[in-house]
Amino acid sequence: FYAKIGEMAAKANVAVSDFVVNSPDGSITGSLVRREDRDDYLRRLEQVVKLAKLANCKTLITCSGNTVPDRTNDEQVECVIETLTAAAPIVAAAGVTLVLEPLNTLVDHEGYFLDSSALAAAIVREIGHPNVKMLYDVYHMQIMEGNIIHNIRQNIDIIGHFHSAGVPGRHELTSGELNYPDIIAEVDALPYDGYFGLEYVPLMPSEQSLSLLKERLGL
Repeated sequence: FYAKIGEMAAKANVAVSDFVVNSPDGSITGSLVRREDRDDYLRRLEQVVKLAKLANCKTLITCSGNTVPDRTNDEQVECVIETLTAAAPIVAAAGVTLVLEPLNTLVDHEGYFLDSSALAAAIVREIGHPNVKMLYDVYHMQIMEGNIIHNIRQNIDIIGHFHSAGVPGRHELTSGELNYPDIIAEVDALPYDGYFGLEYVPLMPSEQSLSLLKERLGL
């Protein structure tokens, strides 16, 4: 099945940009902040890597899982670093990049552990492996901290993927408080050659929504 996806995507000149390893809260495939989940997480990662290779997918998204109430912040950060350090050779051997995603805890993911791009960047830099990077989701980080272009500039060397949506509402990029033409122009000017993913809920038929987006962004 996954090989067929890769084959069909290649024929259509379309790339499979990413797979997701685990659920945000860690209930599916394990949590990075729970040491007792590590073995299961790494086993699942090995399985996902094999499927990603069949589909010619080069990026895997991982979430931190929800905060564990009886453990300190430092303990949980250490656990994330240890698990992703163990994950690094698995993805590197397959030529795949694992990207760690901070999410917002104010609107969509209450209880999620990693809700800061600064902390995500610190974790990735501590690991120091070229196949472990950060996913910078403009929507989530606008809700949590703003200062989008500055934070992208500061961390572009460790950003492996982008997600985007309008704020507020998580709808089209063509409305709301974010100036996406300027944000995308900034990313284009930086040393980044990956994808800028659209992860929004359209308020109109998808084809119409994408057409409007291309028009507004000058694509």
